[in-house]
Amino acid sequence: QGQLVESGGGLVQPGDSLKLVCVTSGRVFITHTMGWFRQAPGKEREFVASIVWSSLTKHYADSVKGRFAISRDNSERSVTVYLQMNNLTPEDTAVYYCAAGRSTATTSEADYTFWGQGTQVTVSS
Repeated sequence: QGQLVESGGGLVQPGDSLKLVCVTSGRVFITHTMGWFRQAPGKEREFVASIVWSSLTKHYADSVKGRFAISRDNSERSVTVYLQMNNLTPEDTAVYYCAAGRSTATTSEADYTFWGQGTQVTVSS
């Protein structure tokens, strides 16, 4: 059974940057599309960004385009996925989840099979 573990969340001020990291284990995720989702208090979980196995195709939610960047490192035993978040605003406050799936249609939760436990990002002055 595969596992995804996120890290890098924290409390930052508006305009700051933060880099989230997701590391996989337990099975091979090299060919999986990897995604980041987030869930703010009282709201449904929403798509943030995704990256296919080759890194040649990336998708971003309109709300984070130009501010966030997704990247990945594939190794024989694990995949590490990064989410560089710049110019953060209070609206970015949420629990951020890493996910893995086989589909190339990458913006829907239904396309992802494996999920991490999430890491809290709080943007506040």
